[in-house]
Amino acid sequence: MATAWVERRLSAILAADVVSYSHLVEQDEAGTLSALKGLRCEVIEPLLAVHHGRIVKLMGDGAIAEFGSVVDAVACAVGVQNGAAERQTDVPAEHRILFRIGINLGDVVVEGEDLLGDGVNVAARLEQLCDPGGVLVSGTAYDQLQGKLDLILDFVGEQRVKNISRPVRTYRVRLKGSRPSLRLHVRRFRRWVATGAAILVVLVIGPILWRRPWEPRLEAASVERMALPLPDKPSIAVLPFANLSGDPEQEYFVDGMTEDLITDLSKVAGLFVVARNSVFPFKGRAVTAREVAEKLGVRYVLEGSVRRAGDQVRVNAQLIDATTGGHLWAERHDGNAKDIFAVQDQFVQIIVQALALNLSKGEQEEIGRGQTKSIAAREAFQRAWELYLRFAPAENARAASELKAAIALDPNYGRAYAALALVYFRAVHGTGASRWA
Repeated sequence: MATAWVERRLSAILAADVVSYSHLVEQDEAGTLSALKGLRCEVIEPLLAVHHGRIVKLMGDGAIAEFGSVVDAVACAVGVQNGAAERQTDVPAEHRILFRIGINLGDVVVEGEDLLGDGVNVAARLEQLCDPGGVLVSGTAYDQLQGKLDLILDFVGEQRVKNISRPVRTYRVRLKGSRPSLRLHVRRFRRWVATGAAILVVLVIGPILWRRPWEPRLEAASVERMALPLPDKPSIAVLPFANLSGDPEQEYFVDGMTEDLITDLSKVAGLFVVARNSVFPFKGRAVTAREVAEKLGVRYVLEGSVRRAGDQVRVNAQLIDATTGGHLWAERHDGNAKDIFAVQDQFVQIIVQALALNLSKGEQEEIGRGQTKSIAAREAFQRAWELYLRFAPAENARAASELKAAIALDPNYGRAYAALALVYFRAVHGTGASRWA
């Protein structure tokens, strides 16, 4: 039976509610409703219009709003909080109307004028966690805000959200009257460096900036608790990238990217790379860099996500030093899916540089060798490998067909030939019967 089509889109969702609404109404119903109406007419609705937002639903003491841009959503939220505070400076603290606001950028399901799905659920959860008068934003929203608003956002940890497998990175917007942070000082310092000391940046400051000391630190891994001893050279685990496309068929595309990165990094002599079979059990699980490092005995963890829609693809990746909890590098790529192989090569080069390794000419030439530049061929390979790992004669035969299709798409696809040899070997020695011409 055909699956019903569901309309989806990527939206910035703002969830807000009134703190202690029932108590305020109980104490002074007329005054509370009048004050709310004033805030709505003079602060909220004008800001929604300016920032192109729309109210999706009203829920008594709360609301859900949709924006086409995270920048607009956050600017509107900050305006609402500052406007509400300014209008109530003469109101006794116990009678003030305070809002909690959560903002998320995510995939939503469209049902008429209503919106459903994880994109909305995360925003609502952040609103519940928010301090009165504050604004919390998710990691996906934070990633889109960099350099676009003159705001400081403080990392406040990862939150668990119902029905969401991965923890949600959470950031608090620092509003008026807050104390300046290290992030502000770093921003000013970098502006000075860029204009007056470019050479000093490259020779002295560059390595410090590369380590991104102002990024929020995660919980550090304990070398003593590691299940395996750390190798005597830099070690890394490449976690399976998360498929954020909402389409299970894109798993092959996403897993192929992860495996290519593992393969290419494994060709660097000075780097210990955890094998695919050890990292793929973490696929789809909500684990931290600390947990991965302690279980696999590595110092560095690479994690990321991929969202593909037609020919367009967005890749987010970050490299974490699990022993310190610090971010060494983070990158977002938006572009055409056909360019994904160049992006993978670029990621490998950047990771090697971040770990202070040097690639020999031979290693540089080896990166990408034996792999394909055909997305269709790689997806056929991924389907074949999944079938092969089921250890069943019928699936083995299907794996052979997929690998032949991959080779037909790219006759120079070395990994496909190698995998086909394994399939044939199992056909003969595993069942003693089947062969395919």
